[in-house]
Amino acid sequence: MTRGAETKTQTARRFVGRVTLVSILFVAAAGTLVARAVHLQVFNKDFLLEEATSRHVRTATITAHRGTITDRNGEPLAISTPVDSVWANPKELALAEDKMPALARALDIDEQSLLRQITFSMNKDFVYLRRHLSPDQAADVMALQLPGVNIQREYRRFYPAGEVTGHLVGFTNIDDKGLEGLELEYDYWLAGESGAKRVLKDRLGRAVENVESIRPPRHGKELRTSIDLRIQYVAYRALKRAISENNARSGSIVVLDTETGEVLAMANQPSYNPNDRSQFVAERYRNRAITDIFEPGSSIKPLVVTAALESGEYRSSSIIDTAPGSITIGAKTIEDKRNLGRISLATILARSSNVGATKVAMSLKPRELWNTMQNFGLGTVTSSGFPGESAGMLTHHDHWKPISQATLAYGYGLSVTPLQLAQAYAIIGNNGVGHPVTLIKQDEPGSGQQLVSAESAIAVRRMLEEVVRPGGTGTGAAVDGYRIAGKTGTSWKFAAGGYSKDKYISVFAGMAPASDPRLATVVVIDEPSGEKYYGGDVAAPVFADIMSESLRLLAVPPDALPARDPNSTMQAMGR
Repeated sequence: MTRGAETKTQTARRFVGRVTLVSILFVAAAGTLVARAVHLQVFNKDFLLEEATSRHVRTATITAHRGTITDRNGEPLAISTPVDSVWANPKELALAEDKMPALARALDIDEQSLLRQITFSMNKDFVYLRRHLSPDQAADVMALQLPGVNIQREYRRFYPAGEVTGHLVGFTNIDDKGLEGLELEYDYWLAGESGAKRVLKDRLGRAVENVESIRPPRHGKELRTSIDLRIQYVAYRALKRAISENNARSGSIVVLDTETGEVLAMANQPSYNPNDRSQFVAERYRNRAITDIFEPGSSIKPLVVTAALESGEYRSSSIIDTAPGSITIGAKTIEDKRNLGRISLATILARSSNVGATKVAMSLKPRELWNTMQNFGLGTVTSSGFPGESAGMLTHHDHWKPISQATLAYGYGLSVTPLQLAQAYAIIGNNGVGHPVTLIKQDEPGSGQQLVSAESAIAVRRMLEEVVRPGGTGTGAAVDGYRIAGKTGTSWKFAAGGYSKDKYISVFAGMAPASDPRLATVVVIDEPSGEKYYGGDVAAPVFADIMSESLRLLAVPPDALPARDPNSTMQAMGR
């Protein structure tokens, strides 16, 4: 064999050897892969499924929306609107540091603040980047396709009536939990219970498929209040105007349905908008009509007269001698503006005689007077259930001194809330029958409780009509076409060292139509600083504005239409 042939043979052998080796290696690799596949698919199947599930199947929360709050006619006062909150896994998001500027712009937050938030949360798996974005804004964030960034559907509370009903409805925190007002009191009713589901997520953490439902969400229930939004607007507008015109510090209005005890309107000034969290200051958002107390001044006198009639010692025709226009109790002299002489109980109310009211109160047994005041609801919280309600102050008669009983007769030495005073007048307006005060609409009102006799209540109501007629202190409360019964009140405010001589509380409390009252309303103006400060000048006109519109809105028939002249009718027919 030649050298050339031998070389070709060796080359061929080496080639065959290499091919054989490569083939063996391929067969070995394929065998290894097959063996590994069998091992993974057969022997490690459960482990791998568990690992895949832990990485791609997550339990997601299904947020429940909060129940709607409405007025008595179904008009929304508080609703929940869908929003999206953006959250992230900091460890995953940190891998896309170059995308942080774009993320900050999409979230509308400072880039450095975002970086600090991510850096300080590296030991966590969940951190909110921005709460309560609109769905469009959240979609812009997700379009960046950043690792570890996700969105969560939530709900944000919205209050359509804004500051008109702010004090009553209250507000929730960012997690939709009630913090004030009805939102707090009925949180258990309004709050829902979130559900849960398992979802399959991709490598970027986005949910791509619902796997199964674990627990369906339980949405909150609707709360229908007793408020009539139409009357609420009337009260809000009238009070705001009165505070501005009289340059007053604050004010409150309460409108009650005398037949059911339902609160139809409750307004306060200054007010706040619950949609604007920057206004959440206690001085603005507290419900003064329920939480603030004041000495009611002469507006308490109808209750004293009722106690006198209930005692059996007085009748509607009883005469009280107020001469010489003053009375001294201990070291204190109580005076009227002028000597009214011998006057009736009706005149005591119409002319607001402090001397007459004091003589009546001092002639009663302390227990009798105190019992009547308690029957009217003074000294105890109402049944409204509103958070932070004050009980006012009515000292027990065992601790009264003669001067305590005397000053109580014209509204000093005790304190009430506007709601308590409205409740008392509603009892007079409902012939002595009291219904539990409520902020929730009553489909079938209860029968109520006879707290004072019908005879006494009706008699006092007739006397209170004289207050609004010419010669009385409350003529500004008159409403065309309706008989009005009510009482003015003006009291000095207590200050350090005694009572201030230039700071007043102006009050008017009344009911209409006086023949068969449907509404009881209290107007309180705190520290009017204009030229006028008497209740008859400041609060009574506000009462008239509210009653005039409210009675017509409720289609309450007039009870004081002018009498027709038959001669003019005949003349008209003859034409």
